[in-house]
Amino acid sequence: MDPKDKVIIVTGGASGIGRSMARRFAAEGARAVVVADLQLEAAQAVAEEIGGQAVRCDVSREADIKALVATTRERYGRVDAYLSNAGILGRPGGIELEDPLWDAMWNIHGMAHVWAARAVVPEMVERGEGFFLVTASAAGLLTIVESAPYAVTKHAAVAFAEWLRIAYGRKGVGVACLCPQSVQTAMVTGDGGSASHDGILPPEQVAGDVLAAMQDGRFLVLPHPEVAQYFRNKGQDYERWLGGMQKMYARHAQTS
Repeated sequence: MDPKDKVIIVTGGASGIGRSMARRFAAEGARAVVVADLQLEAAQAVAEEIGGQAVRCDVSREADIKALVATTRERYGRVDAYLSNAGILGRPGGIELEDPLWDAMWNIHGMAHVWAARAVVPEMVERGEGFFLVTASAAGLLTIVESAPYAVTKHAAVAFAEWLRIAYGRKGVGVACLCPQSVQTAMVTGDGGSASHDGILPPEQVAGDVLAAMQDGRFLVLPHPEVAQYFRNKGQDYERWLGGMQKMYARHAQTS
């Protein structure tokens, strides 16, 4: 799909990767870019900059996602592309972390994609064209030693994106899964942790990679190309990979 003249929703669009994607797709000639975010004022600032529309949306609530899609259809008639991008920072820790944090992660990194697809994919299938992006993380293909909830729920995001591609990829719906390592956003603190091993990328570069994947029909979007080799290493020798990650976890535990 080419974004020119398309109606595009970007969740988490007020900052970081989402803001850069909103700007990039508007610059590429999108008919409309709907900037959805929990922080309405910040979303309005982005929408005003690019000539789009801002909508307050809490993606942890299906009702909000339904309202976002309904508002977009009411104003623009359709949804051509949905960039399911909103996410939250993974708090350090593992099994000791409390259930409310796990629940929030499951909803935002997992169910938000399900609810969004439920709202827009049938329309895309009927029309024979559409695009759906799941923003996951390299943590969803590999893992991240600092935060169990983040690693586990990002794995779920990748799995759901795979399923969407399998189920709808031959019905006109382009499905892509964005899996970067560290990106220069408000979610990155300090030295970026283990995810910054291969550098911290500007969000504008990530937005360009998403655009290229949209146009080329590629599933995996890997702004850090090293992730592809790490993923191959994991599949080729899982036991060795686990051993290496145990060493990384031990090093992190000593310095945190």
